[in-house]
Amino acid sequence: MEKLLLIGIDTRSMLNSALKLNYEIYSTSYFSTSDTPQIKNQKIILNESDGESCGSFEDQFSSEHLIEVSREYIDEVDYIIPISGVSPSDFKKSDKKKILGSSEVEDIENKYRFYKKIKDKFLTPMTFRVSDIDEAIEINETYKENQFILKPLKGSGGYDINLLDSDARIQFNDGEFILQEYVDGINLSSSILATNMNVKNIINTRLLTEHDFGAENSFIYIGNILPLTRESIMSDVKDINEINETMKRTSENLGRKFNLLGSNGVDYILNDNGLYVIEVNPRLQGTFECVEMSLGINMLDAHIRACQGELAEIPDVKYYSYKKIIYSPNRNKYQKIDLDNIYDLPHIGSITEKDEPLLTIIDKNKDFEKLYKKVELTSEKVNSMARKSQLDAK
Repeated sequence: MEKLLLIGIDTRSMLNSALKLNYEIYSTSYFSTSDTPQIKNQKIILNESDGESCGSFEDQFSSEHLIEVSREYIDEVDYIIPISGVSPSDFKKSDKKKILGSSEVEDIENKYRFYKKIKDKFLTPMTFRVSDIDEAIEINETYKENQFILKPLKGSGGYDINLLDSDARIQFNDGEFILQEYVDGINLSSSILATNMNVKNIINTRLLTEHDFGAENSFIYIGNILPLTRESIMSDVKDINEINETMKRTSENLGRKFNLLGSNGVDYILNDNGLYVIEVNPRLQGTFECVEMSLGINMLDAHIRACQGELAEIPDVKYYSYKKIIYSPNRNKYQKIDLDNIYDLPHIGSITEKDEPLLTIIDKNKDFEKLYKKVELTSEKVNSMARKSQLDAK
């Protein structure tokens, strides 16, 4: 039996799908959620325990460390699927040959190189590479009619993105940044499957950030609602069919341009000027389980088959699905919550720090309004229980 390694921040959802396939499964992850399947060949960085803090993800996570811990697995397996948090660029050249998916991704993950590659053919925000805050402010002064945001040159999930203003006190330290025109609008995303010969847009989604839930100037990823319809876009738009068609055409063109392979995502912002391409995510996306719920397919199987040259038949959408990540409203000690639509659950008694990911809500329904109300009600209940189990701040 061939051996397959899943490696990334959280492998729970992919593991559930992988265990239905004919592979010997290996897994290395940062998070150790209590609902992650336990398998023979498994390594976990964050070992949660009663009364112990899970700490700060941004301070503690390292993709290099994750790969180092996985060394014996990488040498042993036949295939590797990197998930969010690990880039194909992090692997040695000899190990890249085992990767199922897009493996040459430097021109995508480097946001300035990506901008240079697409700016003449696709609508995209004006972007500059900057070496320090003074250079960023100087560019801002030159283009006074524009608002800008600072982003890490590489990165995902909406972390470390800041609006630039005259009071900016952003520390560059050893990081590399781009200064990008701020485009206000509706966050959207599409999921594509690609073989060496063909690219197919399989579904479009409403992408959600903390900004959508009232957090001023925060762009951290919260979740998705799919498929993209007049209801799920949650905004007054003129022609949802035209939006979906433009996303389909653009995403497939980008897939061909960058020789993408397997399951990949493209993020957009829609406003009155049109559909702006923001970035390509050359890996399995956070919409993984939502796509499975909406379409009734095994997304990992579809990804692997695409990497091996077979484009799976994609059925019609059966359900709306909604994913929402809950970030802890305070420092709290996790107690069991009896709800049927919560995942990525902490271990009982472990401590989650304020603003760190607590758990994920994922649900489906054929009726959008019923789905939205249930997920938001679950969100209220989870936050209420977190407040009840609040601990004193350190």
